[in-house]
Amino acid sequence: MGTAVRDDEISKLGYSTGYDVLHNRRANKGLAFSIEERQAYRIRGLLPPNISTPHLQVERIMENLRKMPDDLTRYLALGSLHDTNEKLFYRVAVEHTKEIMPLIYTPTVGLACQKYSLIFLKPKGLFISIFDKGHIYDILCNWPVNDAIVVTDGERILGLGDLGCNGMGIPIGKLSLYTALAGVPPEYCLPIMLDIGTNNENNLNDKYYVGLRQKRVRGKEYDEFIDEFMQAVVKRFGEQCLIQFEDFANHNAFRLLEKYHNTYCTFNDDIQGTASVAVAGILSATRVTGKKLSDNTFVFYGAGEASIGIADLLVLALEREGLSTEEARKKIFLVDSKGLIVKPSLYFFIIGAAGQGPAFTRDILELMASINERPVIFALSNPTSKAECTACEAYEATKGQCIFASGSPFPNVEYNGKTFVPGQGNNSYIFPGVGLAIVTCAIRRVPNELFYLAAKTLSEQVTEDDLSTGLIYPPIEKIREVSRKIAVVLAEYAYEKNLAGLHPKPKNLEKFIHSQQYTVEYENALPYPWEGPTNLPSKL
Repeated sequence: MGTAVRDDEISKLGYSTGYDVLHNRRANKGLAFSIEERQAYRIRGLLPPNISTPHLQVERIMENLRKMPDDLTRYLALGSLHDTNEKLFYRVAVEHTKEIMPLIYTPTVGLACQKYSLIFLKPKGLFISIFDKGHIYDILCNWPVNDAIVVTDGERILGLGDLGCNGMGIPIGKLSLYTALAGVPPEYCLPIMLDIGTNNENNLNDKYYVGLRQKRVRGKEYDEFIDEFMQAVVKRFGEQCLIQFEDFANHNAFRLLEKYHNTYCTFNDDIQGTASVAVAGILSATRVTGKKLSDNTFVFYGAGEASIGIADLLVLALEREGLSTEEARKKIFLVDSKGLIVKPSLYFFIIGAAGQGPAFTRDILELMASINERPVIFALSNPTSKAECTACEAYEATKGQCIFASGSPFPNVEYNGKTFVPGQGNNSYIFPGVGLAIVTCAIRRVPNELFYLAAKTLSEQVTEDDLSTGLIYPPIEKIREVSRKIAVVLAEYAYEKNLAGLHPKPKNLEKFIHSQQYTVEYENALPYPWEGPTNLPSKL
């Protein structure tokens, strides 16, 4: 994979003092250092004498988190842990995925971004401003990694709008999930903020704001800046370096994806990742309704990048069932809130991804239940406050008939003596596996077919038992295994289409990809022993 120096290779690199070991997040084990390690690296006396197991370390962290007053405090505590002991941070995330994921990404990351300048303590990643134009390559040379970049310009952060430089929390959070949910090594991940200004008056008037205090750059200057950035990434890290666009405004997201997807290793998660996870949910839902995909019609609330991305990938899925492109498009409607009540007998799925908050009213939900035995309702907008409806509203209005999925997590719903488990159609089911395939096999391009294959693979991981409880996605606890399965399928396709740069092709892709996944187990930090001559005299 990458060529980054691994700071946790203590035995190879050495440290001047034990203090250095304890203050390097990739080397530090905290109380888990053995007596031998403490002596070898001059840590003895710098830690309390007790030795903790990793299990006890995780238990201590979780008990502290659960006693904290709110999720933002937990977010900050986890960020501090990441800065102190990276292995332990990811071990906590892997072993308690369901509880931790909402804290390091949606919905908590939305609040963290809104307060980013106020809570800013330590920079993570690169900040490239419009004033660095002409010198972007030089800035990239300040960072040693070369495999996976998540980049934003902060203009459309979740459903919160233009947060400018405060949006840096999104690339940081995304790449944390690359590692926690798929095992992409964190030393190969680089979050980047492209700061070209902000039109958010609150930011411009905030004395603590850490970004540029100017209006956004538009037009030719903006395009030249993005062009230079893309070219500089390839020059610095190579054409296999993944560039994931994140939370760009609609007017830039589509055109930049169209402009670059055939010449760079890039994708837009808001468009393609959202599309893939939504289509996966749709494929799973058809197993419950008993109807072929092509027997349904689909109504989308909103015509932004998420809705259009889902619709485009859904057309591809319908084509795989034998429909022509024109026939597939006739199955899909994109409407505004008023359009949701037009010709209700025509549709079986309603999919919301507009980020405008409550739009699926009780009347609409009841109408869906009256015309469908099992209405399918996707409220995919993030964060939770922007969802089209809550899980409770959907189940109650449809009397427990609906198949429900949301973008952010909702608690289980008790209705009429039955427990319903809301599905979470979070992009986190898709983009980590896509990233793992790209990084491990050096995939040079990311065609839309990969996202259809990812959707199909994700849907296939849903068991009949899952479906019986209302789940149309695998349990979140299985997400690391699911990510690996997605990566294997995508890697096979990449080799078939000559898109993979790693040669020769591994004989067993699953074993190879598994071997490349980041492990949360502490490594033995003692120097490796080696044999010396055996024929030396016992006395000189």
